[in-house]
Amino acid sequence: MTAVTPMEALLKRDRVVVLAGLAGVTGLAWFYLIAMAAGMSDMGSMAVLRIKPWTGLEFLLMFLMWAVMMVAMMLPGAAPMMLLYGLFVRKQRARGHVFASVGLFAAGYLLAWTAYSLAATLLQWGLEQAALLSPMMVTRSPILGGALLIAAGVYQWTPVKNACLENCRSPVDFLSRHWRHGNSGAVAMGLHHGLYCVGCCWFLMALLFVGGVMNLLWVAAIAGFILIEKATRFGVVGGRVTGALLTVIGAFVMAEGLPL
Repeated sequence: MTAVTPMEALLKRDRVVVLAGLAGVTGLAWFYLIAMAAGMSDMGSMAVLRIKPWTGLEFLLMFLMWAVMMVAMMLPGAAPMMLLYGLFVRKQRARGHVFASVGLFAAGYLLAWTAYSLAATLLQWGLEQAALLSPMMVTRSPILGGALLIAAGVYQWTPVKNACLENCRSPVDFLSRHWRHGNSGAVAMGLHHGLYCVGCCWFLMALLFVGGVMNLLWVAAIAGFILIEKATRFGVVGGRVTGALLTVIGAFVMAEGLPL
């Protein structure tokens, strides 16, 4: 039996620590979403809330909801990149080199996801002001719902989607081509890769307006699909097949005027 060196033991321990941290943050995010969904169960109060313009506090709460939801849905798919970065940093530090922490690298992701959360909050506000969302934050319009399904389906086949997905699926290649030194470089790399994550999944996330923003089964289904698409060898083919299905379903919804 080969003896485990102190360095190998340290790297293994650090990997467990990083994994535990990622799992803990993801778990807390899902706990927050579950608690928020439970708090929205009073449909009467919610309906009253939505017949008037949002206050600043309501906008902030919705933005926070989207930001936490992004962490809950996207962090598992970003975990391989963060683990790889952490492994490289620890090896370099063991050799006496100074590199930025995984936390700074992760902060870049949060910047990208927070920007998307702000855009999603603004979109939700616009749809609600146009009376296109129900109290459970589901589109009332078959035309809008069908259009979102078709757009998401078509996007699965575009070169932009393919390029973003390829960068998400190839962390070693990304780091080798986009490496930057220093603390600001770590944040910039995280932001860069986080933008690829957003570019890969932003239309899928928009489907929350079709199935319900606070429908946690729908949220979990989309999050699971995003993880499979990024982390398995069936991801590319599965994404394209799903895109074709979404397009057909969206066209049917629009043609039949089906409620969502």
